[in-house]
Amino acid sequence: YCVEFRTESLSQHCALETRPFARWMQYLREGHTVCVACQPPAMSAATRRCSGDGHNAHGDKILHWEAIGNSQCQGTWKKIRQLEHCSCPLVHSFIFT
Repeated sequence: YCVEFRTESLSQHCALETRPFARWMQYLREGHTVCVACQPPAMSAATRRCSGDGHNAHGDKILHWEAIGNSQCQGTWKKIRQLEHCSCPLVHSFIFT
């Protein structure tokens, strides 16, 4: 499954990232909608969920995220909705880890 989030805030360290494998961090923006896929091995075998997916979060609950590969690139987002069948666009799409 996938979860859509609206990015509420992010640290300035995301925009400063220049390593080739991590340049995607430069394109994160406040107010953008991002789509995050929950796939094995991030998915718990017991619950069939990914940690941090905001399962019980609705409305104005603020959730925290951190980018893999640059722990200084972090921020907050709010869950918009969960999609049982993923249709994430090629841009602004991520995977839970």
